[in-house]
Amino acid sequence: MSISVGDKLPEATLVKLGDNGPEGVSLASLTAGRKVAIFAVPGAFTPTCHSAHVPSFIRTKDQFAAKGVDDIICVSVNDPFVMKAWGEATGADKAGILMLSDADSAMTKAIGMAFDAPPAGLIARSKRYAMLVEDGVVRVFHPEESPGTCEISGGEALLAEV
Repeated sequence: MSISVGDKLPEATLVKLGDNGPEGVSLASLTAGRKVAIFAVPGAFTPTCHSAHVPSFIRTKDQFAAKGVDDIICVSVNDPFVMKAWGEATGADKAGILMLSDADSAMTKAIGMAFDAPPAGLIARSKRYAMLVEDGVVRVFHPEESPGTCEISGGEALLAEV
């Protein structure tokens, strides 16, 4: 069963690549007392994630900020080195989008959004979704039916409900 509107996010530690290497980042600390947009992708550099999902949040970053959203966070079951490189390649880092690794897919599994697609080489990955979280509680949740589509989980679709 996946997370739903009204649910509190689970305790989770995600990873980012800092100046001195990988650093743990508490999901609770990122969301406590804040309004945050979180979107997840099946994999860095994969076609839909790279050409549609991340760009949709880069395009809408300023509009989210104007509506009081403190941060936009991209989560993927990739290592933090890949997430840093992907943030640089897409311009997400320059846009101020926080690219975080759920390397062991612990958060993804805890919210019921894990899936496997062995033919594509994707094991224990995240389904595609976007959510608006206020003070750690899910206020809007847009899970995609198919990992190859980015319709209801894109930046514009989430922004319309902020």
